[in-house]
Amino acid sequence: MRRYWARIWFVGQVILLLSGELQAQGNNPSSEAIGSVYRISPNDLIHIKVYQEDDLETKLRVSADGSATFPLLGAVQLGGKSVDEATALIRRELARDYLVNPQVTLVVLEYSKKRFTVLGQVQKPGSFEIPSEEVVYFPQAIALAGGFTRIAKKSKVSVTRQFGGKATTIYIDATSRSASGDPQTFQVLPGDTITVEEGLF
Repeated sequence: MRRYWARIWFVGQVILLLSGELQAQGNNPSSEAIGSVYRISPNDLIHIKVYQEDDLETKLRVSADGSATFPLLGAVQLGGKSVDEATALIRRELARDYLVNPQVTLVVLEYSKKRFTVLGQVQKPGSFEIPSEEVVYFPQAIALAGGFTRIAKKSKVSVTRQFGGKATTIYIDATSRSASGDPQTFQVLPGDTITVEEGLF
């Protein structure tokens, strides 16, 4: 009988241990997860290494137009790409003309400060910083600005964003909960200006 209860106790301890490990993994995103989310931006300092190619190891600063000059390849457009995408691009370009199956590692050493602006009918209009390696969605951006005022026009909030050097305006219906255009999943990018107009009654 003692052996039976001892086995039950042992199994219970194993289950608790495994559940704790799973919870810890869920609360601590892996570097792979970060690499797939973070977008390289101008003024980021990055470190690139190629396995067994010491001459290609370099630290470089991403320029204002999103490009970075890498040995052999020259200017490579990395701005707006995730770390994973930028790594794959350099690997692909090296494999095309220079190396056989290059193993590339790219790490962001220093993140540029990334900010967005919220104007109009919010409690605290102003400029806000996007924390390094984090993603800010539309509801979070509005919350950082103190939330909407009582007279805010939530159904048509404008987001001005730069695409290829040109300003583009995107409209968001903050009251929508549809699968397409859900404001909950709209990602705010560095340089965005969110403007909340006054509603008409």
